[in-house]
Amino acid sequence: MMKGCKFTMLKGIHVSIALLTLGFVTIMLWPRENNPFLTAFFLAQHRFRHPSSDVLVNAPNISRSSGGHTEEVNKPILKKEAPMIGEQHNPSSSTKSVTSFTSDVEDSGEEELSAQNADCNYAKGRWVADSRRPLYSGAGCKQWLSGMWACRLTQRTDFSFEGYRWQPKKCKMKEFNRFSFLRRMRNKTIAFVGDSLGRQQFQSMMCMVSGGEEMPEVEDAAREYGLVKPRGAKRPDGWVYRFPSTNTTILYYWSASLSDLVPFNSSDKNSNVAMHLDRPPAFLRRYLHCFDVLVLNTGHHWNRGKLELNRWVMHVNGKPNENKEFEDIGKAKNFTVHSFVRWLDSQLMSHPRLKAFFRTISPRHYRNGDWNTGGTCNNTIPLSRGSEVLQDESNDKVIESAVKGTKVKILDITAISELRDEAHMSSYSIRPTQGINDCLHWCLPGVPDTWNEILIAQI
Repeated sequence: MMKGCKFTMLKGIHVSIALLTLGFVTIMLWPRENNPFLTAFFLAQHRFRHPSSDVLVNAPNISRSSGGHTEEVNKPILKKEAPMIGEQHNPSSSTKSVTSFTSDVEDSGEEELSAQNADCNYAKGRWVADSRRPLYSGAGCKQWLSGMWACRLTQRTDFSFEGYRWQPKKCKMKEFNRFSFLRRMRNKTIAFVGDSLGRQQFQSMMCMVSGGEEMPEVEDAAREYGLVKPRGAKRPDGWVYRFPSTNTTILYYWSASLSDLVPFNSSDKNSNVAMHLDRPPAFLRRYLHCFDVLVLNTGHHWNRGKLELNRWVMHVNGKPNENKEFEDIGKAKNFTVHSFVRWLDSQLMSHPRLKAFFRTISPRHYRNGDWNTGGTCNNTIPLSRGSEVLQDESNDKVIESAVKGTKVKILDITAISELRDEAHMSSYSIRPTQGINDCLHWCLPGVPDTWNEILIAQI
């Protein structure tokens, strides 16, 4: 009896083991996407390997306007981010952090994406609401951002303009990551040369790369480029900063016309200035070999009032201009831009690592007058002018024609910026002036951040 009972028990054990084995094999063969056991296992494994960052984002309220585009109608977007992967605290100092960088796996993905987008027209696409914007704090990026362009420090109360990103129509732009970008720009120099809109793009880049954070370890390298503020001047002719962790240098040089400016009498501050239309600035001729990425712009200083105010006297072939066609300032600008691009294109053969971009003109949005005649840009509703750009050609015909057939690339931002009239400084300022609106410069963070994202995608 005991023998039979023992046999029955062993038989039951064998059956149980067989059933368990069959069940385990069935679970393992079950497709992963429909398998709750494996899904839970891999989810737990993912959380263990990648601890979640405590990111708190207030998602925007999205509504449909009468034009059919999406609008963000909420008030300020507030974002609190935990330290990003790659940032480590230095126990030897309680006030200074050290940034370390991970492997280049992400960079290879960016190279593949860049290859896929080789023929992309980044100026063709649409603006979309994105609750992850802005890329930095307009109230916090005080080390790099001029107070006059930080709308968060002004009387403005509506910041919905901060919550949009540009989506090209038939290609992708990788989400900007400052650590990845610095790795890509290791031992490289990025130079912005142009007018105050170029300075805005430069300050935008500094805020993006720093995350809007104070970075006392960043070095001021202006003296290496001779950029020291002259006595009595309001500001220097440019700024140069170097991120020591990757030896990445970002600079800006003021050249509103991209022509060589030489005072008639350098000892007289009221002297007239020779404006050599067919000669690039001496700064570029001297330092071009130092740059890996060059971003140029010009446009808004090409008017009779600016030339007279600056005492610029046009010169061609080393002597005062005699071409009456250039009494039309637009033709003088066209001549200068084409001359400059021809010179730059001729230099690229001997500077093979240099990638040169000419940014198209940033649009003005004055209505019912100009800056000094009561013109305004009071709209605060995003994308009320539309959200899409579908054309293939640029709205800036001068730049488009100048770079055609050359190795200088176009950074086309005109049409996409035309749609963002709500994102200007407008009447807001730290010290507002009655009746004066700035419908030329942009609030930061804002539209110039997108210019830089498109630039980075094209590099």
